[in-house]
Amino acid sequence: MSKLSWFGVVIGFVVMLGGTVHAETRYLPSSQEWQEVIHAQIEAFRNHDAPAALSYASEEFHKQFADPNAFFVAIISSGYSPIMESLSESFGAFELQGDTEVLQEVRLTGTDQTVYEAIYELTHEAAGWRVHGVQLVKTKAIGI
Repeated sequence: MSKLSWFGVVIGFVVMLGGTVHAETRYLPSSQEWQEVIHAQIEAFRNHDAPAALSYASEEFHKQFADPNAFFVAIISSGYSPIMESLSESFGAFELQGDTEVLQEVRLTGTDQTVYEAIYELTHEAAGWRVHGVQLVKTKAIGI
């Protein structure tokens, strides 16, 4: 093997090791981190605790709603009352969208056993994971 070929193998090996080290030191968030935020916000909604519910929302919501009660009313009037009236929630699959965003599936069961599926969009901000949006759909399923 020529010196030039050997040099290429050594450089390739060093690059490969560098990539491995980088991948191992990359921050990978735990789903528990954002699932705790979702659960806490749902509990705040269930308890009609507007300030707590807003505290788990992203900065976009804080800019839009200086008054937590206005936030609460906006959520209800936008069709999200099934979240507030739910008896339980369970977490499904999630998908990381880069280092600072995640989509999390959540199933909610209402007082009449109606099941809703929600996709929570969260962003990682200075204060931690915060809810940035929710898409909610009523399913034909019945909860138990």
